Amino acid sequence: MSHAEIIAIGSELLTPFRSDTNSLWLTAELNALGIAVRRKTVVGDDELFLEETLRDALRNSPVVITTGGLGPTEDDITRKVVARVTQRPLVLQPELLDRIRHQFESRGLKMAPNNERQALVPRDAEALRNEYGTAPGIVIAEGDRLLILLPGPPREMRPMFTTHVRPRLAPLAGSTRLRTRTLRVAGMGESQVDDLIAPIYTRYTNPTTTILFNNTEVELHFTASAPSDAEAEALLDEVVGQVEQVLGVNVFSHCGETLEQIVGLRLTLKGYTIATAESCTGGLLSKRLTDVPGSSKYFLEGVIAYANEAKTRRLGVPAELIAEHGAVSAEVAEAMAAGVKARAGTTIGVGITGIAGPDGGTDEKPVGLVYVGVAGDFIVTHRKFILPGDRDRIRHLASQVALDLVRRTFLL
Repeated sequence: MSHAEIIAIGSELLTPFRSDTNSLWLTAELNALGIAVRRKTVVGDDELFLEETLRDALRNSPVVITTGGLGPTEDDITRKVVARVTQRPLVLQPELLDRIRHQFESRGLKMAPNNERQALVPRDAEALRNEYGTAPGIVIAEGDRLLILLPGPPREMRPMFTTHVRPRLAPLAGSTRLRTRTLRVAGMGESQVDDLIAPIYTRYTNPTTTILFNNTEVELHFTASAPSDAEAEALLDEVVGQVEQVLGVNVFSHCGETLEQIVGLRLTLKGYTIATAESCTGGLLSKRLTDVPGSSKYFLEGVIAYANEAKTRRLGVPAELIAEHGAVSAEVAEAMAAGVKARAGTTIGVGITGIAGPDGGTDEKPVGLVYVGVAGDFIVTHRKFILPGDRDRIRHLASQVALDLVRRTFLL
């Protein structure tokens, strides 16, 4: 089985404001071909660091894919650094230049002189047509190594890979196929999950198992290699089946779906409807439910009742109940859930109230305290949570535990 390395290029990827999503997508595509990704690197617009990274990658990996740095500006350095590393001078390709100029003219624009740089290609390299931008991709056969340069914007990179790169790489995988599977687990911590399933997965070197916590739930990633897809899937079935049996209902997703997708699917299958009443989450639960296409089948309405007066006026929570127990209490969470269910006429009502911080906590009711109430036709109940983290994380975790409580109470 061949393996690959991915280099994401661009100083913006080293800031808190941009993420390297290209590598995630490329890894999935390469794995589907049977090509493992051994290393991913993010490099800024620094010629020295990029040169060192490229030389090291070409020494260690038969396939090296870069994304980014093929634009027309001074900080787009990929082209010239690759030319230096491979000792191939950049050559202007007139047909590429004509195509780039035509792209501008077709939109009624005049091409800037610096766009001519995008028609420079290392000698004896192949340019890949870009249907959605001006930067062509480049393929260089460097001895027994394959160096592939792709543009950074996903809307340009993905179709270029699919059309031009995937067919070239497919033969490199040989007879080995890689298959992956992802389980998602709610209501348990990473160490707790590992303690239960380590006796299972440590018996196997194929599939391999990776455990991670993604801010709201535990993810289990299994990767199997075999001569065929069917054999790889059989290896996954053997291990994943044992893991699912041990973890039971804590596993909510078997193919990587989000919790809101699973809740939405099960609401649809059962013909149930849902309404939400939120205080500390400020509508986040409603957003997550309605992010799922087709959610209008089951989500009827959401109320953001932030102030105590709103809880009484919009949801019918008695003012004396709030005065006696406080807005952040089990009694109020249940009353919010029952109130929104009654007003919306849904099968299920959900109420969330809590202290997201950073201020407002006390010894009795600390920051992170959240009550989630759920109401159905024959049950009204709640769960109390002490959630860790800053304001954003507490709010997101609160929406997660609310979704999971709906799943466990009504949808199993």
